[in-house]
Amino acid sequence: MTGFGSADVAAPGGAVSAEVRSVNSRHLDVRVRLPRDLAALEVPARERVTPLFRRGQVEVSVRVARDADSTPAVEVDLEAARRYAGAAAELGRELGLGGELSLAALLSLPGVSRVREPELDPDSLAGAVLGAVEAAAVAAAEMRAREGEALARELRARIDGVLERVSAIEARAGEIAAAQRERLTRRLAALAPEIELDPARLEQEVVIWVDRGDVTEETVRLRSHCQQFTDTLGAEGPVGRKLEFLLQEMGRETNTIGSKASDAPVAREVVELKAELEKLREQALNVE
Repeated sequence: MTGFGSADVAAPGGAVSAEVRSVNSRHLDVRVRLPRDLAALEVPARERVTPLFRRGQVEVSVRVARDADSTPAVEVDLEAARRYAGAAAELGRELGLGGELSLAALLSLPGVSRVREPELDPDSLAGAVLGAVEAAAVAAAEMRAREGEALARELRARIDGVLERVSAIEARAGEIAAAQRERLTRRLAALAPEIELDPARLEQEVVIWVDRGDVTEETVRLRSHCQQFTDTLGAEGPVGRKLEFLLQEMGRETNTIGSKASDAPVAREVVELKAELEKLREQALNVE
């Protein structure tokens, strides 16, 4: 499930802003991005975030905004400036060119000057950084929880759709014997119209055929898996992997029904059932 949270916390010399974003993933992957001077806080920041998530790719980013009086320092490499000025003067003499290297041009040359921001102190900023990270992570987790509730409602509705297909298959099962008896009668009459049909033998063949294609066990197990799926949605803690396992089992039972029942209406229901299960699989990947 996706989630986003942000938080701002006052800090010595400025303010700390933290953002936490999460996207879908089969496993938990927490990535922390901090200013270079605060690299020592990466592990404690990760420890604040990890307990709030079980699955997903979680990205944590932290920025530090300095107060207006925290002015950066300008550093000048005098030796490099002398070399540039000397090289410019020598080049002018060699080529007979006039003019001097201006101060502005000299300062813009590579390596002559640079602006250095004041270093950040991990010890003084630790409280603000970790507090902002935790607050942002809590907000992201709450957003995921709200999305999870909506997702659970959709999954329950789709499970109801699966059960409707199962009911249609079960209802058709009672009509298959009569349809097969009629089919065999027509085929025998067409192949050998002069042969008198033995009702007892015909009934025996119908029973054997129906028994071979009986899908009662599969539909019972499908209903059981659907009930377990619904119960799991209401359970505490991470349930995503269990839902994926149950969907795999539903897929196996559906495939077995499709292979056993050589009946066109049942085959159509199996196709619809597979489509519904595929939609469930896609959504289950978003569940923690």
